[in-house]
Amino acid sequence: MPKKVLITGGAGFIGLHLSRSLSNQGYHVTILDNLDRGKADRDFKDLIKKKNVKFVKADITNPKTFHKLKGKFDYIYHLAALNGTDNFYKIPDRVIKVGVIGTLNILDWFVKHKKGKLLFSSSSEAYSGGLNLLKDRFPIPTPEGVPLIVENPENVRWSYGASKILGEVSIHAYAKTHKMKNFTIIRYHNIYGPRMGFEHVIPQFIERIVKKENPFNIFGGQEARTFCYIDDGVKATQMVMESEKTNGQTVNIGRSDDEIKIIDLAKKLFKIVGVHPQINIKDAPEGSVKRRCPKVEKLKRIGFTAEIPLLEGLRKTYEWYKDKF
Repeated sequence: MPKKVLITGGAGFIGLHLSRSLSNQGYHVTILDNLDRGKADRDFKDLIKKKNVKFVKADITNPKTFHKLKGKFDYIYHLAALNGTDNFYKIPDRVIKVGVIGTLNILDWFVKHKKGKLLFSSSSEAYSGGLNLLKDRFPIPTPEGVPLIVENPENVRWSYGASKILGEVSIHAYAKTHKMKNFTIIRYHNIYGPRMGFEHVIPQFIERIVKKENPFNIFGGQEARTFCYIDDGVKATQMVMESEKTNGQTVNIGRSDDEIKIIDLAKKLFKIVGVHPQINIKDAPEGSVKRRCPKVEKLKRIGFTAEIPLLEGLRKTYEWYKDKF
């Protein structure tokens, strides 16, 4: 019998790519999404036409949502969240509500479900406080066992990172109380690619390149990141879910190689497009961290290796986005 999969946030960026990949492999996929951030675009509409894909439009912050789910699931991917830096500043209350109440509702339902494995998607944003406050004592590449610190509760940028930290605490609290062993926490690190929205650095750069911005403003520029293409991110996510070695574990998903400064990221996109604008460096946004790079030894131990080089991934992403602006 094909495995049954539930994906919260399955209309979003990673969620849709994961849903499509699993459905192509023959899994029965149920997508749970309220389309608040995920979009009912052509990609999504084509996906839910498939016989082995079901769409349930509902909000995870409402406990009654889970009455709509029939049967049991082998794998539950909890990806639903309100990501995007603009959202952190403009609707931080909603970001917290989805991240915390939504996760608690999932856990209440899951412990009654009594079958399957739960994967909770946390984020590299959880490391930001440690990176800023511990500075030279904070290891980079960053292993999963470092302290998670909310640097400044008054800065609403923390609405997302803090909600992810509290989500992780909630998972462990339920695991202890309900003797729950069949779960994994993952922390995504700069997953990028087609259909990732318009609020992140790569699509924002592409939009401004397409619109011929000159001089080209870069805020900070010396901050360094590693980027993981969506196909690799989806593959890693599935491998983590389906490996028994990851039960009860927290696992970074991303790349530890090809760390790049944001100014050099822009230059790679300039090269792909064939433009040479003047660069104007401005102050980095408040709360942004200097470096973010995950240690991925746990991924390597289950056999994962990233395959898409940064330049190839950026080219694929540009080709998808260029006509959207």
